[in-house]
Amino acid sequence: MKKIFLCISLVILLAGCGNNSKEDVLKKFSKTVDNSESYLMKGTLEIYRNEDLYTYDVESAYLKDDKFRVSLTNKTNNHEQIILKNDEGVYVVTPSLNKSFKFQSEWPYNNSQIYLLQPILMDLENDKNLKFEAKNNEYIFIAKVNYINDKDLIKQKVYFDKNINLKKVEVMDDDDNVVMRLTVTKIEKNNNFDDNYFVLGDSYDSNSKYEEKDSDDNDEQNDSTDNDEKTEENITTESNDAKEKSSATETTSSTDEMLYPMYVPIDTYLNTQDVMKTNSGNRTITTFSGDSPFTLIQSSVNDEIMNYVYGDPYLISDTVGVVNDHSVSWISNDKEYYLTSDTVTSSELLLIAESLSVTEVGK
Repeated sequence: MKKIFLCISLVILLAGCGNNSKEDVLKKFSKTVDNSESYLMKGTLEIYRNEDLYTYDVESAYLKDDKFRVSLTNKTNNHEQIILKNDEGVYVVTPSLNKSFKFQSEWPYNNSQIYLLQPILMDLENDKNLKFEAKNNEYIFIAKVNYINDKDLIKQKVYFDKNINLKKVEVMDDDDNVVMRLTVTKIEKNNNFDDNYFVLGDSYDSNSKYEEKDSDDNDEQNDSTDNDEKTEENITTESNDAKEKSSATETTSSTDEMLYPMYVPIDTYLNTQDVMKTNSGNRTITTFSGDSPFTLIQSSVNDEIMNYVYGDPYLISDTVGVVNDHSVSWISNDKEYYLTSDTVTSSELLLIAESLSVTEVGK
């Protein structure tokens, strides 16, 4: 009798966790992703860096034929940046500054990405030692990650509910510390995106148009030409205001107000600092010498709308930057930063860059 009771209890326990195997869950998730004509995923992204927490509102959009659009809005300062991939290339856009970087990159398929379904699926499928558990009405995968510019990121936990809906992703270091956490609040499939949603020329305001449609139950679908003209005027005004603010800052700035990295490689020291006058204001060039020499350039955002770079988008604490083997560049608080070295690895350059951001945020 005890054996019968034990068997019944075991069946009930297994039923509560779901009866899908690792292969079943992975197959169903793969089918969902591969068969999607489009999707919009919304959530909150938390990044833990140097004992600081950075929180973003995230909207990730996909349209068949490899169009992607990721909007990241810093919840502290409401600063939005957009990573965009269309037929013309890959871009990082800063709408408030009317500024964009164009990449030579295979993004998002050459790197793990916490906020897109396709790279998450690739990580799960590529890990031959993929771990799996079912408990508390959810399924959890533990898989290796491939963050090529940050080797400290080792693995991720991917959480699904009992209906195989993605609910959470946690990326961890070798000590099992959570470095990034995406909490998914909504995934909408087969969306009817605006024709301009993945077009660079309209990317400075098309995200807000989509938000209006979503929040107002599509009441804004018939915007008038007057409203479009007002939007363009607002963009121009915001861009001019940003430039005027930057110019005012430049006239009062001094080398004492420049930022310095809190982290510097061992046996490396500050060598020289030069200030140059440019059409956009002051540019400060700081060189560090020693065993791991590098150069840091800080300047006000220039007037060029488009910059062309080689590398990959990467979240640097409070902003989206560009990383390659020998340099890191980013925009934060209306200032441009460029960090470069022939000998320092990209992972260590990121540590230097993130220590600069921490200094700035803490002011």
